[in-house]
Amino acid sequence: PAPGMESLPEAVLLRILASIPAVELVLVCRLVCCQWRNLVDGAALWILKCQQEGLSRAESDVEDWQSFYFLSKKRRNLIKNPCGEEGLEHWGEVENGGDGWKIEELPGDFGKEFPSEEVHKYFVTSYEWCRKAQVIDLRAEGYWEELMDTTQPKIMVRDWYAGRGDAGCLYELCVKLLSENEDVLAEYKSDTVTIPQGNDGSWTEISHTFSSYGPGVRFVRFEHGGQDTLFWQGWYGARVTGSSVTLEP
Repeated sequence: PAPGMESLPEAVLLRILASIPAVELVLVCRLVCCQWRNLVDGAALWILKCQQEGLSRAESDVEDWQSFYFLSKKRRNLIKNPCGEEGLEHWGEVENGGDGWKIEELPGDFGKEFPSEEVHKYFVTSYEWCRKAQVIDLRAEGYWEELMDTTQPKIMVRDWYAGRGDAGCLYELCVKLLSENEDVLAEYKSDTVTIPQGNDGSWTEISHTFSSYGPGVRFVRFEHGGQDTLFWQGWYGARVTGSSVTLEP
């Protein structure tokens, strides 16, 4: 009989397997035989796939190359409509204090351009507290239970806020990691940021990284908001845009 795949040198077999889509490797190829299972479960195959697809990291920094590969491929902003391009679409639990939320074009009156040219709009608050929230279903976004419970990838949260130069304002951010039953497993709550009247209107980034948060995380609840401190009718409160939640490899 002609020699089969089992006769190939392991280095050659690794290169063949590395050309197969990752999901098929785990769900199909891993079941073929003990040798293939060991290769799929090992680091060498996933290091090779990472090299081929330009996903780099110092080898000493990675404990699980398979998880690193999948997290790197999935990495994206899980917040939908972060800059108001779709109005208030995807934002829930909206609190419209004063005259409520409004979307404006950058830079806005007495404002500054955003650091990234890709951002064109922002949300702005009014003379009473305006808040809005978004709940991210991690399983629906492709982050399976074993990955969240065992690997526990870092969850990076970012937001950008600004005032307008002719008015003072307040800003707050609160992010919670929730269980299946929406119990709070970890929480980050910023101080109430006070921006004085006469500020320069520049944008400030706020960020937090959740790590070693334990098993059971299934949802991320992101909430932010603000108001002005002068109680002027209209939209003189905190401006927010560029919100993001990413799972980091």
